[in-house]
Amino acid sequence: MPAPLLTLQDVHLTIGNTPLLDGAELAVEAGERLCVVGRNGSGKSTLLRIAAGLVVPDSGRRFAQPGATIRYLEQEPDLTGHATTLDAVLSGLAPGDDASRAHTLLGQLGLTGREAPGELSGGQARRVALARALAPEPDILLLDEPTNHLDLPAILWLEEGLARIRSALVLISHDRRFLANLSRATVWLDRGRTFHLDRGFAGYEAWRDRLLEEEERERHKLDRRIEAEEHWVRYGVTARRKRNVRRMAGLAELRRSRREARRQLGQVKLTVSESQGAGTRVVEAKAVSKSYGGKPVVKDFSTRIQRGDRIGFVGANGSGKTTLLNLLIGRLKPDAGQVILGTNLQLATLDQSRALLDSETTLQSVLTGGVGDTVEVGGQRRHVIGYMKDFLFTPEQARTPVRVLSGGERARLLLARALAAPANLLVLDEPTNDLDLETLDLLEEMIADFEGTVLLVSHDRDFLDRTVLATVFAEGDGRFVEYAGGYSDMLAQRGEGVVARQAAPEKAPSRERVPREGQRKKLSFSDKHALETLPKTIDVLSKEIGRLQAELADGALYTRDPARFRAASERLTAAEGERDAAEDRWLRLEMLREELEGPL
Repeated sequence: MPAPLLTLQDVHLTIGNTPLLDGAELAVEAGERLCVVGRNGSGKSTLLRIAAGLVVPDSGRRFAQPGATIRYLEQEPDLTGHATTLDAVLSGLAPGDDASRAHTLLGQLGLTGREAPGELSGGQARRVALARALAPEPDILLLDEPTNHLDLPAILWLEEGLARIRSALVLISHDRRFLANLSRATVWLDRGRTFHLDRGFAGYEAWRDRLLEEEERERHKLDRRIEAEEHWVRYGVTARRKRNVRRMAGLAELRRSRREARRQLGQVKLTVSESQGAGTRVVEAKAVSKSYGGKPVVKDFSTRIQRGDRIGFVGANGSGKTTLLNLLIGRLKPDAGQVILGTNLQLATLDQSRALLDSETTLQSVLTGGVGDTVEVGGQRRHVIGYMKDFLFTPEQARTPVRVLSGGERARLLLARALAAPANLLVLDEPTNDLDLETLDLLEEMIADFEGTVLLVSHDRDFLDRTVLATVFAEGDGRFVEYAGGYSDMLAQRGEGVVARQAAPEKAPSRERVPREGQRKKLSFSDKHALETLPKTIDVLSKEIGRLQAELADGALYTRDPARFRAASERLTAAEGERDAAEDRWLRLEMLREELEGPL
């Protein structure tokens, strides 16, 4: 077996008085497809910077094979010192590298190479940094949140390109679908330690949950042993002093183990302050249009949004999504058409721009508005410290200035501020940026439980599929079309990916699934066969999953037969992934059949 191109062994790093990495390990082989996952602040980015040779740990070993080329994409790329975007990309090439790739990549990313780096948007700067990392075709690519600030066409372009290249990949991302499509192995960084799974991200969450459950069982066993030893010390025979001393020493060791036992970090608690009294109609838009400089940004758009609707807005950067959103909530006046807002609307917004937070303002002031030490959440006054804890901030951070927060912490702070405001209409613009996967889960649950209306702009395909009931897609030239369901539903109805159409559609579907010109007229034989056989496959897998879950519920299995426990755990993860894939395929095919043939 060939030696890894890059290894990190027993890496320790303490920042201030807080241990960040405690024996972390990483190995990257040629052609590896690895994702690194963990909570915000767990040290994922620091681990990548150590792998890139930019940070020296307190102890541990980093080894890279001589001659191996490594390129690192950081979360906030620095393009200063370059006159043009082409210069920035060329600076990443080594002697002998093909300079034509720099031109090609910039063109594919919608840039000319003549742009001034200081005048770029966040998304454009990210594209330049990506081109600089990809141009040399290195042996190892270390990518920290590569999809941040990218729109859907760019994310899909990047995903397809990374799937083809020969470079080994180490990925950090909050985009579940991106990780699931690209990774073949997973490293979970948890409380300073790393755990390796020889499967991609699709199998990670079930595997992580089982590890945590196993850890909790072991902690429970330790608690019972301590209880038994304490009982013996209190009520046992005391004549044999030496035995007593040994048992007391053993009890002290057990207690030490219990104190030092790894504990799962706290969970974010998301609640939204819902206001009452809004009518059934929230927004009605009639033939709304808006232009800037003679260019149509929104053209003849109509919709009716009712209480309880959850609508996603999707499209390329610059396609007018935010303009349309501002028209619908009354922040902009249309050039033509009419927007009618419902009664008693109370709006809460989450903007993707971190610039909304004054860098010198403290966390407490952000949440309280600088007045007092309480916030009102769900109609109840709460002390700001308790509310901060819901979002995993410590009491000591109350007077911390915003400038010292990480990107993920800023995202949580903005979320905390938005959700504290009473609202029956939530407007969320790229809420998933910089949030860890656990916080994303809870945000999804909060949106699902919210009784008001949610308008959501996002490029996160999985998040859209999990949250929205309808998707408004920017078709180009100011045209927006509304489709029923989430991102995957929209793709199935369009049948054309996420590339904007050049010609106007004959008729806007307005949440009705209709066949589109150029789509297939009937199902293929293989599709029909799959529709007939997939339910049986799903049933067989569901029964197998139930059997494996019952087997793993035996708390003594791990102690009695560790190999069997591991085999059952791995098979359960695989079976769950197979069932999810079968269910997704059946759903897509059934939707396509209904479009072509109508309901049964």
